[in-house]
Amino acid sequence: MMMLRRLLPAFAVVLLASFLPAGVASAASGRYVALGDSAAAGPLIPNPDLSFLGCIRSTNNYPKLVARQLGLSIADVSCSGADTVDMTNPQETDLGTAPPQFDVLTPDTSVVTLQIGGNDAGLTGLAESCLNLLPQPFGTSCKDENTAGGRDVYGERVAAVGPRVSAVLDGIHARSPSARVFVVGYTFYIRPGGCYPRVQVWSRDATYVQAKVDQLNQVLATAAAAHGATYVDIRTPGIGHDVCTPGSVRWVEPFIPENVAAPLHPNARGMQGMAQVVGSAIAAG
Repeated sequence: MMMLRRLLPAFAVVLLASFLPAGVASAASGRYVALGDSAAAGPLIPNPDLSFLGCIRSTNNYPKLVARQLGLSIADVSCSGADTVDMTNPQETDLGTAPPQFDVLTPDTSVVTLQIGGNDAGLTGLAESCLNLLPQPFGTSCKDENTAGGRDVYGERVAAVGPRVSAVLDGIHARSPSARVFVVGYTFYIRPGGCYPRVQVWSRDATYVQAKVDQLNQVLATAAAAHGATYVDIRTPGIGHDVCTPGSVRWVEPFIPENVAAPLHPNARGMQGMAQVVGSAIAAG
C-alpha cells in the first residue's frame, strides 16, 4: 500500500535475484515514465535504486520489470510517501528533497504509468489505526470510529482524491501529449472478514479497510476514463494473494513482514505479478 513516511531506508537486506514476468508480448522501443507512490516504488525490495535514496525505490519494482520486458527506456521517479501534490512540487524525504515527479515528463515520452492517491486518502494511516493486538471486545473498532454518526470519514477522503488525480492526468497530457497513460490501481490487501489473529485486524475492520481501497480504485478508474487514460486493474489479479495468505503466496506483506518488503506493501512476488498485468496492458496498447 502507501509508504509510511517515517519508514527509514534499509539497504543491508539480503539481495534477491530478479526475474521478468513471462508471457508479455514485446513492445516497440520508447520512453517510459513511471510516476507514483510506494505501491509503485517497492520500498525495501532488493536491490535499492541508488539514484535517489530518499524515495526508497527498488530496482525490481513493477515499472522497471515492465521496462525490461518491453524494451523501454525508463525514467522511474516513483517515490515512497508521494501524493498528488508531489507530482508538481518537490517532495521532502528523510534523505533529501526529491524533485517534482513531473520534471521527467517530456514531449517524446511514449508511455506513462501513474499509481497515486493512497497517501492523499491516508489509507496507510487507516490500516495502522485498525491494528488490534487484543481480541474483541477489548480495544476499539476503527470502522466504528470512522463511521460514527452516519459519516464515513475515509469514504469522504477517498472521494476527494478524484479531482486531484484528474488534475494530475491533465498535467501529464499537457507535458507529454503523445504518451499513452495508464492509471494503475491498488491491489487486493485483505480478504473480507480478515484472518484474525494471523493479521491483527478485527473482522469488520478488515472489511472496511479493503472497502476503502476498492472505493479508491473506482475513483481512479473513473478519473482515468474521463481524462484520456487506461485504468489497469491490479485488485482482481491480487485476489488469493492478500496478507492472509502464506508468505510463499502473498503479494503484499502484513504488519510484520515475512518477506523482504515494507509492512503493508507489495513484496517482490507482488511486483512480479503486477508487472505481468501492467506489461500486458501496455503491450496491448
